[in-house]
Amino acid sequence: MGPLSGIRILEIAGIGPGPFAAMLLADMGADVIRIDRPETPMFANQTELDFLNRGKRSICIDLKKEGAVALVEKLVARADGFLEGFRPGVLEKYGLGPDDCLALNQKLVYGRMTGWGQEGPMANRAGHDINYIALAGALEPMGRAGEKPAIPLNLVGDFGGGGMLLAFGMVCALLEAKTSGKGQVVDAAMVDGASLLMTSLFSAYQTGYWGERGTNMIDGGAPFYEVYETSDGKYLAVGALESQFYQVLVERLGLADSLPNQYDMEQWPAMKERFAEVFATRTRDEWAELFADCDACVTPVLAAGELKDHPHHRARNSIVQRNGVWQPRTAPRFSRTDGGEPGDAVAVGANSGEVLTELGYSEQDQRELIANGVVSTAG
Repeated sequence: MGPLSGIRILEIAGIGPGPFAAMLLADMGADVIRIDRPETPMFANQTELDFLNRGKRSICIDLKKEGAVALVEKLVARADGFLEGFRPGVLEKYGLGPDDCLALNQKLVYGRMTGWGQEGPMANRAGHDINYIALAGALEPMGRAGEKPAIPLNLVGDFGGGGMLLAFGMVCALLEAKTSGKGQVVDAAMVDGASLLMTSLFSAYQTGYWGERGTNMIDGGAPFYEVYETSDGKYLAVGALESQFYQVLVERLGLADSLPNQYDMEQWPAMKERFAEVFATRTRDEWAELFADCDACVTPVLAAGELKDHPHHRARNSIVQRNGVWQPRTAPRFSRTDGGEPGDAVAVGANSGEVLTELGYSEQDQRELIANGVVSTAG
């Protein structure tokens, strides 16, 4: 199932963007074997909630034990791709760096997920999403005028500029390896990826189209591209950028004859106040119903727990239930090789025996690996 069916990926367990990249590949049908470490994971008692681990298999290996690296090498020899998210040089110390692995398997695509990249003066520095997007120029434009930059969760660095681009890079390199017969290293740095997400704004800055934070068309500066509070303390998102959509918006609000020109920026603050006054007169859901049948680009701001009950998500089966919990469906969708609903998340070491058997280890060999602490099983 899925367009990547038949592709095997090894993932060295980590946090954030690396697991997300591997999840995307697993969602598309790749056989992702996650090499976990013998330590308590974040979701130790609620495995079904570890959505970044969905659709994968897990073997738990202690790389510090004698014989562990040799076991990983056997997995490398049979894999199409390899993912890791350590600082540069960490896996080289175990003899599992790119040169080591490509010597074992010349077709291997070796994906490396870091914040700063594999070289450069900051390559070995610690950091997190907020640091990477700050240096990438992606944090500064976000937020309200006259206020400090707003933190966009960890969506721009970890997941958008990090894990998603790593998954894209892996698929590109896997395709190339099919024709060249040679693997390569994919250096996915979040600071690069976050900058890439800013490509259109690079144009806007240099043409003079983009001004100070919070004063522009799509950053909360315009009254017709804004979030407004409703009478019940909830919110509506308004995105009526084009004039035809704006006309429908003001007509439904009863303001068609009382507002200045849509693009008169000097009037935007006063227009915002007027919009806010009107939106505050009804509840979020009352407004959502009023705008449901027209192109005014007005939608309710939903909390995560509300998505599964929205009619559009229900119609598309966008939020699916597995093991009693809700999560996003795989995306994008494919007409012929769609992977469908995501797979289950498994406990650390749940597939250790299965993977060892595939590698040709006898039951006695497996017992010895477990007894020596090289491999652990779930529970």
